[in-house]
Amino acid sequence: MTVDVATEIFEEHRPVLTGVAYRMLGRVADAEDVVQEAWLKWSAAAREDVREPRAFLVRITTRLAIDRLRHLRSRRETYPGVWLPEPLVTDFGPTLPDTAERAVLADSVSLAVLVVLESLSPLERAVFVLREAFGFPYAEIAAALDRTEAAVRQLAGRARRHVEERKPRYDVDPAERRDLTERFLAAASGGGIEQLLSLLAPDVRLVSDGGGRAKAARRVIETAGKVGRFLFAVAGALDPGGEIRVMELNGGPAVVHFIGGKADTVFQIEVGQGVIQCAYIIRNPDKLSGLPVV
Repeated sequence: MTVDVATEIFEEHRPVLTGVAYRMLGRVADAEDVVQEAWLKWSAAAREDVREPRAFLVRITTRLAIDRLRHLRSRRETYPGVWLPEPLVTDFGPTLPDTAERAVLADSVSLAVLVVLESLSPLERAVFVLREAFGFPYAEIAAALDRTEAAVRQLAGRARRHVEERKPRYDVDPAERRDLTERFLAAASGGGIEQLLSLLAPDVRLVSDGGGRAKAARRVIETAGKVGRFLFAVAGALDPGGEIRVMELNGGPAVVHFIGGKADTVFQIEVGQGVIQCAYIIRNPDKLSGLPVV
C-alpha cells in the first residue's frame, strides 16, 4: 500500500474518527489530537496486513481516546465551576438525507447527552458512542476494546440504562427549537424581563461555563425567576459593538456573540412543552477558539 493510498484511506474515514473522538472527549482540540495520533500509528503500521482499514482505524482512535479521557478526568475534577463540552459546528448537509439518522447523530452530539456521558466510565462511554451513535456491531466493538462480546453487551446495557435515566426529556423539533431560540434572542436583547420569563419553564435550569477565565455562574441556576434575571443581566452586559449570529452547534441552533470577529459567548437552549427547559452559556475562551471567525 503506497503512502498516497494510505492517506486517501485515512482521509476517507477521518469524519468517523473525529466524530468518535469528540463524543468521547467533549473537546474539538482533544479529538483532533487523538485523530492525529491515530494517523501517526496508521502511517507507521504494516498496512498490508490490515484487511479492514475502517475497523483498524476506529480501534486505534477509540483506545487513544480512552487513554486521554482517563488522563483528563483528574483535570476536570478541579475545573473551576461547571464543565461543559466545547461547542461543535454541526452541518450534516446533504450527506445524511435520512431524517432518522440525522436525528440520532444530532442527539448524540447534543450538550445534554455529552454532559450525561461525562458520568460514564471511559469504557462505558466508548461502547455507548460506538454502538448508539455509529451503530457498530458488538463484535467489532469487542475487537476494538479487546473485550469479549458478552462483556461489551453488558457494558452497553449498563451505559444505555444510565443515559436513559439521567438524560433530560427535551423536544427535538428543529423548527420549534429555532423559533424559541429567535424569540429568546429578541426578548433578551430588546424586550422586557416579563417577555423573557414567559419563555421559561417554571423549573428551568441554566448551566454556564467560564472555566475561570470569563464571567459565568459557578453553579447551576434554577427556577424561572432566577434564570430570567440572570439571562437579562447577561444580555444587557454584552458589548454593544459585537455581532450576534444564530449558528447550528451540537445539532441545534445557538446564539453566538462575536467581539472583533471572534466568538465571545455561546447561548443554547433545550426545549420542552413549548418553553425553554434548560439554557447553556459557554464563555471559556479556550472552548470558543475553534468556532469560525466572522
